[in-house]
Amino acid sequence: LSAAAGVWGGLVQAGGSLRLSCAASGRTFSIYNMAWFRQAPGKEREFVAAITKSGASTFYADSVKGRFTISRDNAKNTVDLQMNSLKSEDTAVYYCAASRIITQNRGAMDDWGKGTQVTVSS
Repeated sequence: LSAAAGVWGGLVQAGGSLRLSCAASGRTFSIYNMAWFRQAPGKEREFVAAITKSGASTFYADSVKGRFTISRDNAKNTVDLQMNSLKSEDTAVYYCAASRIITQNRGAMDDWGKGTQVTVSS
């Protein structure tokens, strides 16, 4: 899995928006549930959002609900995270992950992307 912050980069002012994209290769993308996690300095990696194999259902951490949207395109093997109304506390390294079961448990992920830095300046 590889993740990139897209053309807007990983630095944005508070209140702004950023879209992350994660691309999968060498696997049957549509058989995996996909998720985004994040890890801030000195903190544990935490769940952000997840989407089922078909994209029919999505799940969010309370801290991002209403601001972030996860989506996927099984034809392109990509999963995106649209982040709006960003706050300084959203600053972290963001990781995409794949799993056979739909879960918020980071220990249950089967594969991880390398991570991409998101910095929100106040």
